Amino acid sequence: MKIPIYQVDAFADRLFAGNPASVACPPEELSAAVMQSIAAENNQPETAFVFPHKGGFHIRWFSPKVEVALCGHATLASAHVLFNHRGFSGETIPFFSQSGRLQVRKNDELLVLDFPADPVGAVEQPQELSEGLGIKPIEVYRGKDDYLAVLSDQKELADLAPDMVRLSALPSRGVIVTAPGREVDFVSRFFAPQIGIDEDPVTGSSHTVLIPYWARRLGKTRLQARQLSARGGKLTCRDLGERVEIGGKAVTYLIGEIEI
Repeated sequence: MKIPIYQVDAFADRLFAGNPASVACPPEELSAAVMQSIAAENNQPETAFVFPHKGGFHIRWFSPKVEVALCGHATLASAHVLFNHRGFSGETIPFFSQSGRLQVRKNDELLVLDFPADPVGAVEQPQELSEGLGIKPIEVYRGKDDYLAVLSDQKELADLAPDMVRLSALPSRGVIVTAPGREVDFVSRFFAPQIGIDEDPVTGSSHTVLIPYWARRLGKTRLQARQLSARGGKLTCRDLGERVEIGGKAVTYLIGEIEI
């Protein structure tokens, strides 16, 4: 079987920025074992698999180690591939996933994800969190999958050099760390050694947590965000209550073919 595959830099307006994702478009759904093997071979933060499904597309996401329940940047990359390389002619792409119905629409130059919001609740700080980050957050919350640690300023966030072994002991998918931004509303970083990603360059799914938090804190529904990884990424955000919108650009890096 020959499978078209693409590599896309998501949440980026130029190559070699944002978060790289592989997007595979097989004619039918593959076994989980085969998809996991392909994702491990690709060795990108995420590989998305996109299959035709009931007038839309079924999507699944795999890190090099595990299948994940929700991935924003690989969904953005998949929409970019469908719009620009696979002949999708509509304005909104419906995706069906284990996290429910998602969609991506074109909005001028942006692609806009429509995802379920993940509001957080305050929790006690786990010892592994402060030890792993090397700093004590001023607030700690927990969403469905991740911890959210809040710092006082952008420099503290930029200077973090976490201990990944300690962070990997936390019972979560990963750790979102955030602070007020200097040139944007908020900034963040995301660490997920539990799933084989020490630091994710730009994380769409973490913004399902970040957007409700910052919308409530700042008293506004439209926000601009930046993820402070080495590659960096820009996100345009909107709080819709039970859902959020996350906008960004994407650039194709590679077009190829897998033979299995």
